[in-house]
Amino acid sequence: MGWKGILGFEYGIVQAPLGPDISGPELVAAVANSGAIGILRAPDWECPDYLRELIKKTKSLTDKPFGVGIVLAFPHKENLKCVLEEKVAILQLYWGEVTKDIVFDAHQAGVKVVPQIGSFEEAKIAADASVDGIIVQGHEAGGHVIGQEALIALVPRVVDLVASRGIPVIAAGGIVDERGYVAALALGAQGICLGTRFLATEESYAHPTYKSKLVEMSNTEYTNVYGRARWPDAPHRVLKTPFHLEWRNLPSHENEANQPVIGRTIIHGMEKEIRRFAGTVPNKTTAGDLESMVMYAGEGVGLIKEILPAAQVVTRLVEGAQTLIQQQFAS
Repeated sequence: MGWKGILGFEYGIVQAPLGPDISGPELVAAVANSGAIGILRAPDWECPDYLRELIKKTKSLTDKPFGVGIVLAFPHKENLKCVLEEKVAILQLYWGEVTKDIVFDAHQAGVKVVPQIGSFEEAKIAADASVDGIIVQGHEAGGHVIGQEALIALVPRVVDLVASRGIPVIAAGGIVDERGYVAALALGAQGICLGTRFLATEESYAHPTYKSKLVEMSNTEYTNVYGRARWPDAPHRVLKTPFHLEWRNLPSHENEANQPVIGRTIIHGMEKEIRRFAGTVPNKTTAGDLESMVMYAGEGVGLIKEILPAAQVVTRLVEGAQTLIQQQFAS
């Protein structure tokens, strides 16, 4: 059964690397200590010294293995080198081609490579590069969405593709509870990756207002309104906040570059302005017009009813899935 663990971890549950800094050391360590796979999010700019300290802080909070996620669409060579030097357990990659050279270098350092993909073609490239696992993202996912197909259609195709290679498939997109977990297992996945559910935890670095919106709201929309200048051609799924509903039809030639400043924040130690339509979610340091800032969430957000400790999220997923399988599906 998939709930028995993957990639050498106790459980087949992955906490997605939540950008830009929402999955910090506290959340990642809490997930790791619970037996699941916690993943830090590397900064979207080169800062290997800072990243090294982030990894060391996480190691001070847990003696369990964990991972680091890198978005290949941004400068990353020095950060990648740092991750391999620190010998974290998992290198998670996203939004770019996973080359054989990257995988070879990671394996030489004893690091497993687990890319997140959004299409069958991407999965084939990743498998041919000899990755250690593949996260399959469905269109239902929150945040930046590379997936163009529903999870229920894409996961079985990728499972069949890699069946003979022993590569575990991890389902991502709209999964928040044990029912989604068991459904993913039925599709052939061996694990699940959750973003929105771990965003709504006590240890996540999201602003309390953002967390409360995840509990209060249940509707999302796939859009490209936010962060067009910084990360072009990167669609995303967001909460249907009043601000979003007002601006959802923003003309395609508009972006955040010439918009007014609506807030300020500190991201990975760097002070930054937040302009209207920026793709920056509010973290704990953010001040300003939070109601006008983007708030990413997956389609499963309507199932989130409370903010929980990360360890409790993991426990509920594992025990709930075991109970559901035994009670509903065991012969």
